Amino acid sequence: MILEAVGENPEREGLIETPMRVARMYEEIFAGLHKDPSVHFNKVFEEQHDELVLVKDIRFSSVCEHHLVPFFGVAHVAYLPQNGRVAGLSKLARVVDDVSKRPQLQERITKTVAEIMMEKLNPLGVMVILEAEHMCMTIRGVNKPGAKTVTSAVRGAFRTDDKLRSEVLSLIKHS
Repeated sequence: MILEAVGENPEREGLIETPMRVARMYEEIFAGLHKDPSVHFNKVFEEQHDELVLVKDIRFSSVCEHHLVPFFGVAHVAYLPQNGRVAGLSKLARVVDDVSKRPQLQERITKTVAEIMMEKLNPLGVMVILEAEHMCMTIRGVNKPGAKTVTSAVRGAFRTDDKLRSEVLSLIKHS
């Protein structure tokens, strides 16, 4: 229907199998629709660690629910364990993946990851920052390649302790 709407012939040789390829692509990039990202925190470890845990530069991609074009970037996920409850580091990246693999808004991904972590890990605090380039701003509309959108969700101790929040931001900024 899209091909016809833009005046293309869907029966043209190069386009005959395009609808099936597009359907498979959307199935792959929307795989998070049928997943519960919170399951990644069903198993936690008891490790007497009560200081900052940060996984930064987690690459992710998603699709803008307003235009159905991609946006992609990096997520930085930090938490402050409570009572020695820590998650496997890969689980932070898996949650970001599952939440982002559906038609989305960057703001919602950021908030959802933070809320899942607060609920499932019961940490003293969580801080999630996403930096992404949106194709809806790059290839259409305002046409501003390279413009990045930054969103954050700050919960618990990171909201009230400026020194702790500054530590996370400093670690994200510097390698």
